This record gives sequence, structure tokens and C-alpha cells, in this order.
Amino acid sequence: MQVQVDIDFGQLMKIVNTLPSNQLKKLKAEIEKKTVAKESNIDLETLLLNGPTATKLQLEIIEKNRKAINQWRTR
Repeated sequence: MQVQVDIDFGQLMKIVNTLPSNQLKKLKAEIEKKTVAKESNIDLETLLLNGPTATKLQLEIIEKNRKAINQWRTR
């Protein structure tokens, strides 16, 4: 069973401030884990978008090689 409660930011801060230090450390660790996970996804996306791309000449060579391999396989 799940219950969803709407809490504004001020109420949330009051709750967080009343947590014992060990629970506060656990909360901080969980928040940092989620932040690191989001940052790593952005880095991967940036890496892929900025990566090298094939030129038209390279794509033509790949296509010729595929045709040659397919002809060789069907003989």
C-alpha cells in the first residue's frame, strides 16, 4: 500500500532538520547517488553526440565491402 502526501519545501526542510545525524547522513548519501547517476547519463549523451561520424567516402567503402561479402557468400 502506498500513500502520497504533498509537502511544500518549507515543511520538508523542517522534517529534514529534525532527523537524527545518522538518518541525515543516509538521506544525503541517497541524494548524492541520484545526482551522480544523472550526471553520468548526461556525460554519456554528450560523448555520443560529439563523437566521430563517417564521411560519405567511408560509407561508400562500407557499402562496397558489404556487396562484395554478400556476393562471395552466395557463390
